[in-house]
Amino acid sequence: MLPIVQTGDPVLRALARPISRDELPDLAGLIAAMRDTMRAAPGVGLAAPQIGESLQLTVIEDLPEHQDPSRERTGVPFHVLVNPTLTVIGDEVVDAYEGCLSFSGFVMIVRRARRVHVEALDENGTPVVIDASGWYARILQHEIDHLNGILCCDRMDSRTLSTTENHQRFAAIATKPSGDTSLTVAT
Repeated sequence: MLPIVQTGDPVLRALARPISRDELPDLAGLIAAMRDTMRAAPGVGLAAPQIGESLQLTVIEDLPEHQDPSRERTGVPFHVLVNPTLTVIGDEVVDAYEGCLSFSGFVMIVRRARRVHVEALDENGTPVVIDASGWYARILQHEIDHLNGILCCDRMDSRTLSTTENHQRFAAIATKPSGDTSLTVAT
């Protein structure tokens, strides 16, 4: 596992360096370590700046068991994006809670575009084009923001910032039927 850099580290605020195709073969070990670190955290994405490497590189995976149709969340297989560019599709936006491995222990509501178009290279230098919506579009925006020195707290509704524990605790209370005062932690 690689150590995950926390907010306040200057690498998270820098514009990450593009990667040449010639460099890609040398990055296989780093990509594997990023994948393992993301899975162990656990997370759905990890950008190279989050492990202290100022490179235009991110890994993404959202396991099928986390599907949630109400959030337009479906499984996304593991993949690598190198030098991605993102274009918003349409005007539709969605507000939802996000967390970040580099802002450990906190969640916040972030407004994101519902649909995006991404062009990148994969780990072999093959061009990749992605049109995504819902939760996958949110993940892409979050990870590509990291490559541009932007954190989710820069885009948050500041009044919604909460510890993960309090978010789970009070969201559970807010959704209980009237008269039920027992405390259940939502997971």
